[in-house]
Amino acid sequence: MTGSSKKSELKSKQKLEKKLSFYTKVKDAVTSLNAKKTISKKQNQSHRQKKLKAYDLSALSEFLPEPAAPEQKTEVKLNCKSRQTLVLREAAHLKAVLNNPQFQLDPFATIHQHLLATQPPAAAKDDAAKHGKNSKDKKRRRKKKSASSSSQAMDI
Repeated sequence: MTGSSKKSELKSKQKLEKKLSFYTKVKDAVTSLNAKKTISKKQNQSHRQKKLKAYDLSALSEFLPEPAAPEQKTEVKLNCKSRQTLVLREAAHLKAVLNNPQFQLDPFATIHQHLLATQPPAAAKDDAAKHGKNSKDKKRRRKKKSASSSSQAMDI
């Protein structure tokens, strides 16, 4: 072999080694990136799980009072006839409400009074204590009633 052929062979070996080292570096980089991705995925999953644990309020259930057992109402399947009787009954009830003189004077106040009358007493007391403006509400109602009655007087 001549000197020039040895030099070209040596250069080609060096090029090959350079390429191989480059490929190994690329391969190592890809594997390390994949490893980082899987690690970050695991961290994200654990972070999500921690977040979900933060929203888990089941531990507080031992401090809450037991709810009263609700009355069990048996649901009746509505067939055509029972649906018709229900509609007739509700229509009669609506007609009675619409013909009520207090409802005709001030519908909102009447509905409010109905809701107050049908609420459980404990809930009504808590609600009044929270707002602390019963006297203001009463004054407003009086003003509304007097304004509505005076406007009614003008209509007559």
